[in-house]
Order: sequence, then C-alpha cells, then structure tokens
Amino acid sequence: MPTKPHLSLSQIINMNVGFFGIQYSFGLQQSAVNPIYDMLGASPDEIPFLNLAGPVTGLLIQPIIGALSDKTWHPRFGRRKPYFFIGAMLCSICLFFYPFSSSLWMAAGLLWILDVGNNTAMEPYRAFIADKLDEKQQPLGFQSQSFFTGLGQTLANVSLFVFPMLFIGKTGSLPTWVYASFFLGSVCSIGSIWWSMKTTPEIPPTEKELEEMKASPLNVFSPFIEIFEAIKDMPKVMWQLALVYLFQWYALFCYWQNSAKSIALSVWKTTPSENPELYEKAVGWTGLVNGWYNVVTFLAAFALVYFVRKSSAKTVHFACLVLAGAGLLAFPFIENQYWLFPAITGFGIGWASMMGIPYLMVVHQIPKERYGVYMGIINMMIVIPMIIQNITFGFILRTFLDNNAGYAVALAGILLLIAALATLLIKTKPETN
Repeated sequence: MPTKPHLSLSQIINMNVGFFGIQYSFGLQQSAVNPIYDMLGASPDEIPFLNLAGPVTGLLIQPIIGALSDKTWHPRFGRRKPYFFIGAMLCSICLFFYPFSSSLWMAAGLLWILDVGNNTAMEPYRAFIADKLDEKQQPLGFQSQSFFTGLGQTLANVSLFVFPMLFIGKTGSLPTWVYASFFLGSVCSIGSIWWSMKTTPEIPPTEKELEEMKASPLNVFSPFIEIFEAIKDMPKVMWQLALVYLFQWYALFCYWQNSAKSIALSVWKTTPSENPELYEKAVGWTGLVNGWYNVVTFLAAFALVYFVRKSSAKTVHFACLVLAGAGLLAFPFIENQYWLFPAITGFGIGWASMMGIPYLMVVHQIPKERYGVYMGIINMMIVIPMIIQNITFGFILRTFLDNNAGYAVALAGILLLIAALATLLIKTKPETN
C-alpha cells in the first residue's frame, strides 16, 4: 500500500471546511425545525414521528452512498467528491425553500429531502479522512470534523437568537428571522463544500484497486450486495460500538426534540400553547444555549486529540459521555437561564467526542477498500436508535412522562451515562500514537 502524504494542519482544515456547511444545516434541524413544528401546530407527542425523516433517510442513504463511493473513480471528479457536491446542492435548495412551508406536512416533506442531501454529503466525508490521512493523522482529521461540527452548529444556533432582533415580524406562516437563518444555511452548504473540493485533491486508486472496480462494475444491486457482505464480515468492535450508540443516539434525539420546551418550562414557566410570545423567547435562548455547547465542541475538539494520544479513544469517549450525561441530568431543573450554560458545557465536550472519537476505535480494524461502506454501516448504528426513539418516545412521553419536556431531557442524561458504561465493554486493538 503506498504511503499517504503527511498533510499540514491548514491542508487538513481545508479538506474539512465542507463539514461546516453540512453541520450548519444539522444545527438548524436540531434547534429550529422542532420549534417550527410547534409554531405550525404540532402536539408534543407528534414531534418524534415528524423527526423520522433524518434517521430513515440516513439508514437508507448513507450505507448505499458509502458502497457506491467505494467503487467510484473519475480522473476529474474523483471518488467521494461527486457525492459531496450532489448532497450539498440538495441541501441548499431545501434550506432555501424550507421557510416557505405553509403547513406541518410541507415542512416535514422538505425535511425528508433535506436529510437526503445531508446524508449524501456527509457519509463520504468520514471515508475521505480514512482515504487521505495516515494512522497518526486520522485523530486530527476526525477531530477537525468535530471542530467544524461545533462551528457550523454554533452559527446556526446563534442565528436563532440574533436574527429575531434584526428581522422582526412575520412573513407567511413563520417569523421573518426563520427565513434569514435558512437562507444563510443555503449559502453555507454549497459554499463550504465547494471550498473543500477546490482545495483538496483525492488520492487516485492503485492499479490493483482499479482492476477490482472494473471486475465488479456498479449496478442496481451492487450496493446492497456490498452492504450485506460487509455486515457479515463486520469486526466485533463495531458490534460493541453499536451498543454504545443505541443509548447515546436515543438520548440525543430526546434532548434535541425537547430542549426548547424544557427551557420554556423551567425558566419561563410556560408552554408553546399557553404563551407563544414567551415560547419564542425560550426558542431564542435555546439557540444561545445550543450555540454555547457547540462553541465548547469546537474549542474541545483538538484538545481531545491530545488526550487520545495520552490515553486511548475508549477512555476519552467514556469520560466525555459521563460529562454529557451529568449536564443533561441537571439541565431541566435549572430556573436561572444563565446557569443553563455551565450545565450544557459537559454536553458540548461529549458532542466533540461523539463526532470523531468513536471512528478512531474502529477505523484501524476495517479494510481500506471498504472504508465507505463501513462508515455507512456505522451511520446505520446511529440512525436505528433514532428510528426506535421516534417510534417509541411519543408513547413514553405521553404515558410515563406526562408530556413533560424536562423529564425527557433528564432521561437523556441517564441514557448517556448508560452509554458511557457500555463504552467500557469495547475491546480495541492497541492504537498507534
């Protein structure tokens, strides 16, 4: 296998700039879409079902795109880049039209298409790191993605606080500031991907890899065959990671769906239906709170590389999940809006780990020619818990938690602590430092 070139920090940053636009879009989904559903008249127990778009499209799209990109090569367009570009274009178009949603189901439908674009762009990005960087530089590469996750989602969340002060009133069914936030996301999505494509060449496949591609050309069935074969041969460490992800990602969706309503209850003592004006203040403050945890994420991302080198990816992820779980346990019981920031800081550190560190536990144990499909399968491990959450949590919230958003956030904290314990069960090979 040819030696991969050693890249400078600026080259690694350039190759990951596209992650910024993808994560701005995800930031809007996490913090703006559910309040928009509330504004369009959704009841609390409908929210999980309306959020099915993300996990279902991720389950279907990411492993297929991964399998396709493993077997794609064009001398001009590359292997992963065509999928970046197509996904970013879909995202930009959907973000532009999203604020024009005049009904709940129009918003939900556009979210499905937006998630197709996000998943098409994001899946090859994980494999892109494994393609371009050697084992020593992969921690920096994956944590650069955590950095841009924090930065993109920070901008998205801060826009929810700042834009309502700049863009006052309503346009159609929604506040005018919603249009500004989504229009900015549309520009960021395609612009940041274009920058990464322009500045970062892909490594051409070897003659042997080209021969293997020619021997098994793409057809309508090949992605599904490749996914099935990869799951059959999947290393044990990935099954162990799946258990961690079951609790981790179920918890994350509980938080994202309920954070604004939890803050409205604990700080402003209201709900969306009782006082819409106060609830808008809670949504704006949620943007700041979520913006802060993403600031923590991009500040912590590169620091975690140091701790991984000093200990291990498993130890770092365990500690980060404990911090995140403790923060969410305290979150719904805080009545002072300013004390929400210290509580969510642990979640920001946990989020920095979630977006990069788990990949380090598995990337050295998967074959190079299957980077794309295995990164897609890891995403299946993310979205299956999300689908389970979206199907089951409406019932749990209504039946056991009295439709109380604060209790939902506290449950998320408990689940993250269980995920931390499951991390200790992962058996990894020694890492190269």
